Amino acid sequence: MLRFVQENLEGDLRRLTEQDDAVFSEFQSSASEQDLDDAYVELDHWAVFGSFEQNRLVSAASMYPWENAQIADLGVLTLTSFRGKGHARKVMRSISKYACDLGYEPQYRCQLDNQSSTSLAKAAGLTLFGKWEVISPDSTD
Repeated sequence: MLRFVQENLEGDLRRLTEQDDAVFSEFQSSASEQDLDDAYVELDHWAVFGSFEQNRLVSAASMYPWENAQIADLGVLTLTSFRGKGHARKVMRSISKYACDLGYEPQYRCQLDNQSSTSLAKAAGLTLFGKWEVISPDSTD
């Protein structure tokens, strides 16, 4: 089993629910459209965890089951001014523990040339499993 399953994470983080709609909406409105698109973190996903600083949601991770497999696809977003403080690592590890406790394997997809994203994956205890190449519909080959 993944090594972070046994870890007891501290800090102001918790699972988010539909009662967090206002807090989550404020969080989303503080992020860029590009960050929102890249992370694909949504409050209505199967599981959502958030990290707070001074009662403000500053980082969130969400996941959903991947097709019909015991894999849970994971996205994470941290507001720009709160990056580098460990929030993303904590929400990523917490949501991954939640998934593992339910028999799912966390899957974190990121661009390999995105140094911040690959560093986060390593800090969270994840390892590279595979590479996914998408063929553009405009490709002539």
